[in-house]
Amino acid sequence: MDPVHEQDLNDPEKRLDEYTHTHEGQEDSLDQDAKYGGHQARISLEKKLLWKIDLRMSILIFIYILNYIDRNNAAAARLRGLEDDLHLKGEEFATLLSILYVGYIIMQIPSNMFLNWIGKPSVYLPACMIVWGVISCLTGGFVGALLTRFFLGFVEAAFFPGALFLISKWYKREEIGVRTAILYCGNIISNAFGNLLASGILSGMEGKLGHAAWRWLFYIEGSLTVFIAILAIFILPDFPATTKWLSPLERQLAIQRMEEDVGVGDQNETEDGSPMNGLWLALKDWKIWWMSLALTAQVVGLSFNQYFPTLRLVNATMGFNRTVTLLLCAPPFVFTTILSFIISRHSDKTKERFYHIIVPFVFGIVGFILAVSTMNTAARYVSLFLMAQSYAGFVVMYAWISNCFPRPPSKRAVALALTNAFSQLGNVAGSYVWPTMWGPTYNNSDYICIAVFAFTIIMNWIFRQHLIALNKKMEKGVGAAGFRYLI
Repeated sequence: MDPVHEQDLNDPEKRLDEYTHTHEGQEDSLDQDAKYGGHQARISLEKKLLWKIDLRMSILIFIYILNYIDRNNAAAARLRGLEDDLHLKGEEFATLLSILYVGYIIMQIPSNMFLNWIGKPSVYLPACMIVWGVISCLTGGFVGALLTRFFLGFVEAAFFPGALFLISKWYKREEIGVRTAILYCGNIISNAFGNLLASGILSGMEGKLGHAAWRWLFYIEGSLTVFIAILAIFILPDFPATTKWLSPLERQLAIQRMEEDVGVGDQNETEDGSPMNGLWLALKDWKIWWMSLALTAQVVGLSFNQYFPTLRLVNATMGFNRTVTLLLCAPPFVFTTILSFIISRHSDKTKERFYHIIVPFVFGIVGFILAVSTMNTAARYVSLFLMAQSYAGFVVMYAWISNCFPRPPSKRAVALALTNAFSQLGNVAGSYVWPTMWGPTYNNSDYICIAVFAFTIIMNWIFRQHLIALNKKMEKGVGAAGFRYLI
């Protein structure tokens, strides 16, 4: 094969163009719905298929809730003696938080590559979940907390990029946004009800069987994670071509839907070479690195989440006790959960991403400005709602990333993992954005969050202009029927 032509085949954008030129008009000559009994029968079957997949995928929400609770319960445990019992001083607690992200960053790309290769998310993801549940239990025991949180990051790395990749295997571009939002609502809900759960455990388990309440927090939440993981093995789907509980027609429709979405099939039509080919395609695509940097800036801006109970309510800014503090953390994130679903659904319906991302960040900036400019209790509590709703834009950002790198699946797997892994550097940096020396107001921390939100808005605007140019180029080359980026 000519080397130049072979290089074109490895470029997914050129492959999509070539496929559209080759197959343009062929689909119109064939009644693709005849095999399902006609157009109306296909619509009915498609609704049934989506409901079946949605119901099974819903367990990802519960897994993500536990994923984030297990990751962030150290912040709640801090309120009931974790620092004193472990003799942590200075920035050692920040190190305890950030050490998790070392393994989390390292393992995401290899994990997603392995998931794409084995094609068995129903086994792989729950197995990783069982391991992290056991490790979380050990954090409350006598094994070094720093060591257990380091390894916790390694196994937790499998879940979120793996879940995003699994969603991208089943849903079309205009369906991904709301499903990603529902998944990420597990994260947001964990911020609300994770604190409520922590409040109950920390207030009722002190001294039970001779253990401190913060240790029981790790024992109970880790055990719950293992239980849900066992259920997930029997509930989660695999990929469309390998899921056994689908009927032959449902399996064929699931595969055909994804082919129709971008004008080319998934695995068979776009994969060339070894699994490492997807890694190479992703590493040399500057768009992935651009989105990774933008996502990282967003994560730094959202770093207030890690210190939400300690920094925003306890430290003299509002004057509430610890139990009330944890309870007051819930309403802003309940509000954010509802808003994220609404914004993501509207983004899918309008097939627009950019403005659905930046508007929540603009309101987030307003929230930080409000926190800086007043010490009024009511105003500062309102500022928490404005900060928390920034997650709505963050959720749409993940849907945008899935839309921008559709084929081949090995590249998409790496793209989702790479952007998410790279963005975790924002969590590492965010662990140090809120030092106690800046309390109790943390104005300097608010200024940093304002700056990074403004930075990511600019980056997203530049990226949008590039996609507009690509769409115009494709329209001139292959016609309106060709692949179009959602902007």
